[in-house]
Amino acid sequence: MNSEYDLIIIGAGIVGCAAAVAFGKQGRKVLLIERDMSEPNRIVGELLQPGGVSALEKLGLAECLENIDSITCYGYGVFYENEIVHIPYPNINGKASRGRSFHHGRFIMNLRNAASKITNVTIYEAVASDIISCPVTERALGVICTPKGESDIRHFYAPLTIIADGCFSKFRKDFILKDVQAKSNFVGFIMKDAILPFPNHGHVVLANSPILMYQIGTHETRVLVDIPGKLPSNGTGELKKYIESKVLPFIPKSVQPSFREALQTERLRSMPNSFLPPSTNVHGGLIILGDAMNMRHPLTGGGMTVGFRDVVILSDLLSPTQTPDFNDIGLILAQLQVFHWKRKFYCSTVINVLAQALYSLFSAADGRKLILYKNVCIMTA
Repeated sequence: MNSEYDLIIIGAGIVGCAAAVAFGKQGRKVLLIERDMSEPNRIVGELLQPGGVSALEKLGLAECLENIDSITCYGYGVFYENEIVHIPYPNINGKASRGRSFHHGRFIMNLRNAASKITNVTIYEAVASDIISCPVTERALGVICTPKGESDIRHFYAPLTIIADGCFSKFRKDFILKDVQAKSNFVGFIMKDAILPFPNHGHVVLANSPILMYQIGTHETRVLVDIPGKLPSNGTGELKKYIESKVLPFIPKSVQPSFREALQTERLRSMPNSFLPPSTNVHGGLIILGDAMNMRHPLTGGGMTVGFRDVVILSDLLSPTQTPDFNDIGLILAQLQVFHWKRKFYCSTVINVLAQALYSLFSAADGRKLILYKNVCIMTA
């Protein structure tokens, strides 16, 4: 196996796979390192907004949405006390906007399969342990990793390394000074054959805190319950009691039987709702992307959309026509400044700020919630 590449990517998730495909198609020799190539099982990363679908098409990866029992999403239904608002996605340039929802793991496996078919991409199952850096300039030179099932370490070298190892990034703390903040948790489970008021739509219930529901398969609907503050104990049954008393009464009547049954039969899983403002990449030979670099509250479902759009912009700025040689650190850092400003509108200005502001707003109790959420659904589409 070769030890030298044009580009090393750590993490074969949403962003890592997309970046491997994009740069591999450009003729770059790419090593994609992933610690576990088995199908992941997560409770988020299951709803892709229309903007994300469009970015996926630009990357030539639209087929990854097929053959996984994905669901076309036409918009949202929002429920607040006795009010119900239907919010269809807007038409863009006369064309209907459509999102897609799916099992996260199935989508990831399709992305990994797409990456494996690119001639210039090598996928390597291993645990990345360290970034190799120049002791004088501190420029990143490559990655040290341990192959799965082995004890011997391997060294791989490339003029450019992309860290895309997700929300629980191992390497973030070494290169980003900002701290991750988490003020609430999502508790997730799956309902079977739920009767949704708006089929093929996301559902947002504005109770004491937001509740999200959306189909991820023909017979399966994901539920995400936002619980602020300290999470009640799942082991003692307090979490289930909390959801039964504080959440179930706000769920639309047609959904309550499936919701109640799932509470008794399904495993309740949780993950923190994290916020991390974006950082400009300034470390030579290194780029941090995806949730490793920037996170927002998942309320708007914008995380994957941001990730795919980032790859579209970055792969253009670092294409062979604009950046012929990845050894040109000065040019790459200049292009990363351009990348930082280009992503500001759709990411920082729209999705990040609105996601955090909306979450704060939804702890209030007035009718402005519906109006503002409608505007957000249009802006993030």
